[in-house]
Amino acid sequence: MANEVKNVWLWVSAGDLGTELRQLQDEGRDVGPIKARLQAMIKLGDERIALPANQAKVAALLDAGQRLPMRRGYAFTEPSDLAGIRKLRPRGPRRYRVRLSPAQTLDHLHGAWLGRCAGCLLGKPIEGVPTDRLWPFLQATGQYPLAAYMRFGFGGKVKKDFADMVSRAWFDKMNHMPVDDDTNYTTTGVLIVAKYGPDFAPADVATFWMENIPLLCTCTAERVAYRNLAMLIQPPASGPWRNPYREWIGAQIRADGWAWACAGRPELAAEFAWRDASWTHERNGIYGEMFFAALIAAAFATDDLADAIAAAAGEIPEHCRLRECVDDCIAWCAEDATWQITWERINDKYGHYHPVHTINNAALVLLGLLHSDGDFGRAISIAVMGGWDTDCNGATAGSVMGALLGVKALPEKWVAPLNDTLHSDLVGFTTNRISDLATRTERIALGGLSS
Repeated sequence: MANEVKNVWLWVSAGDLGTELRQLQDEGRDVGPIKARLQAMIKLGDERIALPANQAKVAALLDAGQRLPMRRGYAFTEPSDLAGIRKLRPRGPRRYRVRLSPAQTLDHLHGAWLGRCAGCLLGKPIEGVPTDRLWPFLQATGQYPLAAYMRFGFGGKVKKDFADMVSRAWFDKMNHMPVDDDTNYTTTGVLIVAKYGPDFAPADVATFWMENIPLLCTCTAERVAYRNLAMLIQPPASGPWRNPYREWIGAQIRADGWAWACAGRPELAAEFAWRDASWTHERNGIYGEMFFAALIAAAFATDDLADAIAAAAGEIPEHCRLRECVDDCIAWCAEDATWQITWERINDKYGHYHPVHTINNAALVLLGLLHSDGDFGRAISIAVMGGWDTDCNGATAGSVMGALLGVKALPEKWVAPLNDTLHSDLVGFTTNRISDLATRTERIALGGLSS
């Protein structure tokens, strides 16, 4: 028993190593020198990999991966430092005049909060369900395409054919937004700005997490970075160090609080997002948060979604994988008559990424937004029907649309089930009124950051 390694802090699994191998290839590394050793270790399986001697070999392989050179002909340039990112971004609008009065700003902040919660709630019960199961279920139950929160309580043939889906019937019991990392992180961003002010540093973010968010309430990249902090590895090294998930979606879903604090200032929102993302992620994992923070911030200053997306694209490197994906989505959505056609194109080019990677899920958020025709429900429904990380994508699409439209424009069928209540894992903020959170956010946004 003493020789077994079952420790959540240290154990690296075969799946982790497979993720790392794919990550190294995606980021342009020449994996030749270590590929065979990685594959041999993966074949050992979790039980043998968990042995202390093999864990030491795993650690050495992870470290060797970070020293690999870039392969020739790699088409992208993807720095992780803020100065390097800004050097490679295109020209674009960095700050707008806020189009809203203080009262209107509160209305739109409230709309963004509710929009995020509604989109998250829509996608939450089907997180991880592949579209080849989701779409037939919706069709069999008369819910395709989605136009409301899903119903799951079916019997008969539906229950027999879709037992895995019908077993998810929990929504009817909801009278609040339940705990979810997507909204935990949103609340965290607002509280960090309130506590530390606009000059907060990545280390402040990390400290706040360790003080207020339980370790096991985090996932993937965040949990690894949390572990690294506990091992006294400081930001920014805490992000990439032995972290196979460094380009996954965890940072992208943390964009909103920074965006709302910087209403009308996409450049500052992207900078805040960088300070947040850089202690857990690198490369496109950082860019995803910067992009959506800038997009949401711009939505407070323009009612033109295309303008807001252009402002966001101006905050990430011009020649990175995420920017290529953004450009593809803009072009495809303009060309295609239906969102389903665009979804097929996204799946063909970006479906190889892990279901919780930044890039493919960013594409689905844009799919929902650009095929929405300005309709809130359509935006979150399409983003969720796209699959992969459904609660994350619905939440981000909902935040963008809520910021654009304001709370008064959100249909009651999406808002009423939330009952103005959000639960979270944050110490001291386990039960919250969403309207109170919007007011708290307004105090930050109007306290000098966006004036």
